[in-house]
Amino acid sequence: MINIHEVVETNEMIEKENLDVRTITLGISLLDCIDSDLNKLCDNIYNKIYETAKDLVKTGDQISREFGIPIVNKRISVTPIALVGGAACKSAEDFARIAKTLDKVAKAVGVNFIGGYSALVSKGMTPADRLLIESIPEALSSTDVVCSSINVGSTKTGINMDAVRLMGTIVKKTAEATKDADSLGCAKLVIFCNAPDDNPFMAGAFHGVTEADKIINVGVSGPGVVKTALEKVRGENFEVLCETIKKTAFKITRVGQLVAQEASKRLGVPFGIIDLSLAPTPAIGDSVADILCEIGLESAGAPGTTAALALLNDQVKKGGVMASSYVGGLSGAFIPVSEDQGMINAVEAGALTLEKLEAMTCVCSVGLDMIAIPGDTPDTTIAGIIADEMAIGMINQKTTAVRLIPVIGKGVGETVEFGGLLGYAPIMPVNSFSCDAFVNRGGRIPAPVHSFKN
Repeated sequence: MINIHEVVETNEMIEKENLDVRTITLGISLLDCIDSDLNKLCDNIYNKIYETAKDLVKTGDQISREFGIPIVNKRISVTPIALVGGAACKSAEDFARIAKTLDKVAKAVGVNFIGGYSALVSKGMTPADRLLIESIPEALSSTDVVCSSINVGSTKTGINMDAVRLMGTIVKKTAEATKDADSLGCAKLVIFCNAPDDNPFMAGAFHGVTEADKIINVGVSGPGVVKTALEKVRGENFEVLCETIKKTAFKITRVGQLVAQEASKRLGVPFGIIDLSLAPTPAIGDSVADILCEIGLESAGAPGTTAALALLNDQVKKGGVMASSYVGGLSGAFIPVSEDQGMINAVEAGALTLEKLEAMTCVCSVGLDMIAIPGDTPDTTIAGIIADEMAIGMINQKTTAVRLIPVIGKGVGETVEFGGLLGYAPIMPVNSFSCDAFVNRGGRIPAPVHSFKN
């Protein structure tokens, strides 16, 4: 049983080491909102979300005050909108209307973000899927808190290269549509392979069709706590190092479990999963890169970085699964460049390149995340980078993702300021050799042989 004494034990973590519950995410099914009339559909969506989520922010704030645990974000995820809007939407503009409805209701209930402006196209695209994808630039440029994700591959189905090629163009168009805000729209767009149904983290969250009508998922984060714990075992062998990470991850997850259970009980919504992800912020001392340095590297990107990250990711998961019966989502260490001061420093020092980041994604959560690239990068090159990352996920049976930001009007050597949790990023160079003929082939890369397990 979880009791208040376990929370008291973590007070120092909260006060001095940046431990927080990164998000309470309320997942809401919109399948019962489907209607062939667009006006009726939008009304149904607004009413369902408002009635289900109207007490979410208030409840999160109450729990935070009572237990002294910072809960940074309150968020909503919904059923992939390509499924919900298929009967009513006949154009990209119709889908964008739904995005504006999501934005309006999210602001009405006071949440930070709403995710689920999504399509699942790992094997092929329906007309509705294509229309939603084509609407993304307008949807993300005309809303403030809507997040979008597209799943273009999986270990079971292979990689839909038609969708990959299209997403290269959509990323570039979204950058153009939001160029007055340093192409910020791309920070709200993720391309996935093996997207989980129960991810509480934006921008990739959506409410999977296998989920209940509504569900509470909690995302916990504590890079600063892990780093502080490792400082106390500096110079010890790998066995001691691993045990320290596991024990720390256990304590962090227990805090999340307490918050999840309280939120579930007070809102009358079933508890889904705890996502224990070491998700950094721009705050000093809240960096995954700093953990890698504490393990023994001069800088993130140095030789040994991939091995150190693999060790960290595995021990975090081992500690987490002992603390909760329902660990899910993405769970592991995130390496978003703009959101991690240590990563930014490594890029600026020349220790960390795009290619090294790609290698690191083989062993950590998610993938190439929050990376600013030159605004004149061709959309075919963006598609090629997406394809590479999707291949890593497909072959390794893991979730991978790409969140690239081609900053229109800026190039290598410049920086872009996003603000808040999104931080700032140096614009990274991209390989200039062409992959046009490859990404323009069309069709699907088949699933790997080890996908046939049934």
